[in-house]
Amino acid sequence: MARDVRLGAIAALLLNAAVWGLSWWPLRALRAAGVDALWSTALSYALCAVVVAAARPRAIVQLWRAPQLLGIALASGATNAAFNLGVTLGDVVRVVLLFYLMPVWAMVLARVLLGERAGRGGVWRMLLGLGGALCVLWPGRGSWPWPQGAGDWLGLLGGAAFALNNVLLRKHAAQPAAARALAMFAGGPLVAGTLAVGLAVAGVGAAPPAPGAWIGGVALFGVALLGANLALQYGATRLPANLTALVMNAEIVVAAGSAIALGVSTPSVRAAVGGSLIVLAVLLAARAGAGEADGGVDTPAAGGVDALRRVRR
Repeated sequence: MARDVRLGAIAALLLNAAVWGLSWWPLRALRAAGVDALWSTALSYALCAVVVAAARPRAIVQLWRAPQLLGIALASGATNAAFNLGVTLGDVVRVVLLFYLMPVWAMVLARVLLGERAGRGGVWRMLLGLGGALCVLWPGRGSWPWPQGAGDWLGLLGGAAFALNNVLLRKHAAQPAAARALAMFAGGPLVAGTLAVGLAVAGVGAAPPAPGAWIGGVALFGVALLGANLALQYGATRLPANLTALVMNAEIVVAAGSAIALGVSTPSVRAAVGGSLIVLAVLLAARAGAGEADGGVDTPAAGGVDALRRVRR
């Protein structure tokens, strides 16, 4: 690989990681402007879906003819809704770390849905990731390590949904890539929009935002999402899986650093230790996934990393 191409691919992945690591900030800013995270997610991803459909109009017909891709749309939409709502309601660092448990859920789901066996290495990676989660969740003072609020639960749910999305992508790999990408973007308005409308009608959620409160901000957020996804596609297709996962872990650093610097998260030793264990589990899954690509052993635990290399949240 030419040195310039490699550096360009790494720069693209770093751009993607920076956008997602900072995504909590525009989501919270939009919420302060009167646009709830579910509404901003639905509207921004609707914009992305329209752009993808306009650029690849055949994807609309392909998606219509493949109803099995509805599962991908629902899993992707649940990922976006849970993560975006989580970082607006909970501690950003905890939500991001718990979201990154996705290789653990991917291994379990691959066993259930694809019949893949984890092997001894997969079990150890799962235990490593779960150990990291226990460190993050441990409140001290003799209490049990359990999710402490909506943000924690949404981080876990988002990671599990992302793992399901990846497993379904593998299951339906024969479907056209453009149709799968459109399904993933369409999942945002489908899931987040449905939840936003349902909660608003029930009187427990935010009402639809006034157009003046969201058009500019949501449009910019949507453009940033598209740009981050294009950067991911460029970088991930030009670098090995293990290097891709290594670079993309910068998202955790960006999210944690920015949240702590801006005073929305408080650093702790437990979070640092737990985060290190979770990141190590992701990197080991990436290494196993690279071995599989080269003809090595079957490694379903690498599923969360594969998802990062395909289409981001």
